[in-house]
Amino acid sequence: MTALTVDFSLALQAVSASVLVHGSDRILFANAAMERLLGYGLEALQQMPPHGWAAPEFADELQRYGQRALAEEGELPAIEIEALTGSGSLRVLEVKAHRVMLDGQPCAVLTGQDLSDIRHVQTSLLDIGRVLYQILENNPVATFVIDKSHRVTHWNASCAQLTGREASEMLGRDDSWRAFYPEARPLLADLILNGNVEQERERLYGRHCQPSLHIANAYEVEGYFPNFGREGRWLYFTAAPLFDAHGEVVGAIETLQDITRRRQAEDELRRHRNELENMIADRTAELLSTHHELEAFLENASVGIISTANQQIQRGNKKFIEMFELGDVAPHGLPTRRLFKSDADYEALTWVARPVLSQGGSMLHETELCTLAGNPLWVQIIAYAADPADPEAGTWWLLQDRTEVRRVQQELELNYERMKQTNMRLEEAQNQLLQSEKMASIGQLAAGVAHEINNPIGFVSSNLGSLRGYVQPVFALLALLKKTPADALPGDVREELDRVDAAVDLSFVEEDLPQLLDESEEGLSRVKKIVQDLKDFSRVDHADWQDADLNAGLDSTLNVVMNEVKYKAEVRKDYAVLPPVHCIAAQLNQVFMNLIVNAAHAIKERGTITLTTRAEDGWVRIEIADTGSGMSEEVKRRIFEPFFTTKPVGQGTGLGLSLSFSIVQKHGGRIEVDSEPGVGTRFTVWIPLHPPQPA
Repeated sequence: MTALTVDFSLALQAVSASVLVHGSDRILFANAAMERLLGYGLEALQQMPPHGWAAPEFADELQRYGQRALAEEGELPAIEIEALTGSGSLRVLEVKAHRVMLDGQPCAVLTGQDLSDIRHVQTSLLDIGRVLYQILENNPVATFVIDKSHRVTHWNASCAQLTGREASEMLGRDDSWRAFYPEARPLLADLILNGNVEQERERLYGRHCQPSLHIANAYEVEGYFPNFGREGRWLYFTAAPLFDAHGEVVGAIETLQDITRRRQAEDELRRHRNELENMIADRTAELLSTHHELEAFLENASVGIISTANQQIQRGNKKFIEMFELGDVAPHGLPTRRLFKSDADYEALTWVARPVLSQGGSMLHETELCTLAGNPLWVQIIAYAADPADPEAGTWWLLQDRTEVRRVQQELELNYERMKQTNMRLEEAQNQLLQSEKMASIGQLAAGVAHEINNPIGFVSSNLGSLRGYVQPVFALLALLKKTPADALPGDVREELDRVDAAVDLSFVEEDLPQLLDESEEGLSRVKKIVQDLKDFSRVDHADWQDADLNAGLDSTLNVVMNEVKYKAEVRKDYAVLPPVHCIAAQLNQVFMNLIVNAAHAIKERGTITLTTRAEDGWVRIEIADTGSGMSEEVKRRIFEPFFTTKPVGQGTGLGLSLSFSIVQKHGGRIEVDSEPGVGTRFTVWIPLHPPQPA
């Protein structure tokens, strides 16, 4: 390398940018920054072609770019490619190339800038922007945003629903007031952008516009909009400024909530309160008309009436004395705290009453008090302060004993809950009955099919026997004819016999036909066994209580559902000799069918189902175990609930195990389940030999 080339290399090494120099067919030099960026040392790079460090899909583009750089003077426009680094990761690079002459040969000088982090930041910002847009658009609170020029930039779906103006109509407009008012006027968001909220808020909103207690520089107000809906709407709206990274206001956001119902409720509550106040005021005026009328009313009233001051009772009528069991104790001077079971109850009523009475209003409230003898009373209270400025100085209290009413209400609520529970149990029983009837119908259908199949099986079996009897003499005759010397038969008979033998191969037919008859009779035997199992499973002709062999019931049930099982599991039997069990065999067969089919469904690929029977101390134990997926504790707790199923919608009713549980209970037995996720499940059914008979 010449001195000029050495100087050039040293100069490139001192550059902080990533630089690579290549000729027409190989890489000549890469500075340390480029080596770090690409993850290759200089020697490794020099073993590559000039485009060898690019990702495969960008190699051709980089090769063309390098050849262009060798052929053209000056700096070429930058391109973006992906580099496959020495660690196997991909980096996005912006590459620029410039031709230089070294030792009279053109070389391409490439500089690379890593854009991977920039791209990651850009992607992250775009994702954040999408999320923020979705949050704003899907917000159930009506929201719109205006920019610094008062143009609408966001108008979410809730805002469109509230105002009746679609986003396509409002976006980009600077007259957002049209959605709310018939004449031009600034919205709260406009005032925030203009910076004149303090100057304009009282003129536009009176005293209803106040600074937000939660958000700095934000304001909130309630207003009535007669053009919304048939009767207008009350809206609670807030507006806040939006700032850029430098703290400059670049827009404003405004939210609107429909509070019409709340205002209507407040108006209704105010009306009721006014009615109550008027009633008490009228009553008070009447009481004050004469002292005699007051005394007569107090003493003969059907509700307890007391006057209190400074947390003591000043006077109480006869009804009050009777209600609170004062006996010989005079009401005057009695602390009001004595009417409460605890300090907490006393303070709770004080907390409710003080705000109402101090405003000159009357209070209607229900609470629990107690008599001086300690007996509880549920009381409806109406209270009115003689002097609202100082409620404790004098307050009238009307106390009505509603203990019995509350007791009746509680009983009604309890009875209602009991009725709901009873109704749920009735519905559950009805659904189980429907499922049971459905299974019974299936059993009847199976028995009917079995009966219908029996007849053709009988005559086919009989015909096969007759056919065997017919065929044997025929073949004996044919064998005799074949053994007869040729000259002992007429020529035409011998020729016809040879022709038939050649056409049908009589020797083969004689050998194969008995085998065909044997296989046909074996198939008929299997069909007879399936038909008998169908009849044994349904037991339509034995629907009452009787002694039954549960081993036989298991076998017949297994044969009926074998099509569900044989592709999923190998069935292993471990039967013991069982005594007869007094039961309804068809119902127990339904239980076995549900458990065996569920075991097959629990096995995802190939597994094992083990059937075990034992007789123990007056009981018969039937175990059905599988090597399936098992159950969690939550599923195991709920498997006997009606309609609970882990199968997809449409593949299970959730009544199979519930019905099985009811059948076993009906037989005086029980079902136990042991399951472990990933290992399998074992159901154990216990049936007594002599179950209790239903009444």
